[in-house]
Amino acid sequence: MTRFIGPITSSIFLLATNTCTTGVNAMPFCNSDATLRKILTTSRTIALVGASANTARPSNEVLGVLVEHYGYDVYPVNPGLAASDKCLYGRKVYKSLQDIPVPVDMVDVFRNSKDAAGVVDEAIGVGAKAVWLQIGVVNEEAAEKAKAAGLDVAMNVCPLHELPRLGIDGPDEKETS
Repeated sequence: MTRFIGPITSSIFLLATNTCTTGVNAMPFCNSDATLRKILTTSRTIALVGASANTARPSNEVLGVLVEHYGYDVYPVNPGLAASDKCLYGRKVYKSLQDIPVPVDMVDVFRNSKDAAGVVDEAIGVGAKAVWLQIGVVNEEAAEKAKAAGLDVAMNVCPLHELPRLGIDGPDEKETS
């Protein structure tokens, strides 16, 4: 698969981010390249929570690029869009993580920081392997809860930044027996 190195137009990509966040009473969460690489290469199925039909929204852009340029199998999640049987990039929109008919590797969170905790609980409940809290989504307690449940965690970063930075072209190919 050819690596996508096209223009990123949404405002989410103009924000400067640190790889560490500062918690109030705890050690700050720090992303590691090893964990980011593991999530991005081993995750094939992604649930994108907070998907939007508005093409000006970062969640819409990320969904499209992950599907069309990187080859991930992305399931958009948005209760309002699901109720009206919407599709985004040819993919059915689901009401919740529990409604997705296949196992989810990664849950990509485009919700506010406070709501991230509930999404992490759902991710744990469906057996996801990783949660990815997008740029601006910072919830130290949710990150720690996910880690304690055995999930890999990325926080306050975007896969569309990290894929090219780490030289990743998409998920590793499935091994065939």
